[in-house]
Amino acid sequence: MKKLLILATLLCTATFSFANDESPLTLDWIDLIPKSERNQFDAMGMPNADHSGNAALQSKIGSVRQELNGSQVRLPGFVIPLEGDENNVTEFLLVPYFGACIHVPPPPPNQIVYVKFEEGAPVHRLWDVIYVVGTLKTETINHELAETGYVIDGIRIEDYDDDDDYNND
Repeated sequence: MKKLLILATLLCTATFSFANDESPLTLDWIDLIPKSERNQFDAMGMPNADHSGNAALQSKIGSVRQELNGSQVRLPGFVIPLEGDENNVTEFLLVPYFGACIHVPPPPPNQIVYVKFEEGAPVHRLWDVIYVVGTLKTETINHELAETGYVIDGIRIEDYDDDDDYNND
């Protein structure tokens, strides 16, 4: 009986720990830039550089945060649809501000996330800022619109709430 009680206690503790680990890490776009490089970017996530040269070229300045690879995350952003149909989008770019990648230059790779959403996200939910929840990978994807530094395997879309706290580091 004592062994059964100990086993039940261990299982409850393990289940509680697992449940706590399941909540995604809420990130903001600045969190995708390594702290040592943040002084190279402005408030919009664009490199602090003169864009008067060839404004159509994406700046490749900055790197990704390797320690975030494999993390369950929740990231707000705007959607640029890439794959899907009139009802669902299965692949899209998540960007920090409206019009990114449409207007030139696109943000650097560490400020664009390629999202794969196998189940498909309903098109009607993607016109405003949303949260994408899923597994973040530090993986480069080259698309005709831009190079991305991250990929999210999306598991759900959430409505955006600008009252959420972004004090995660």
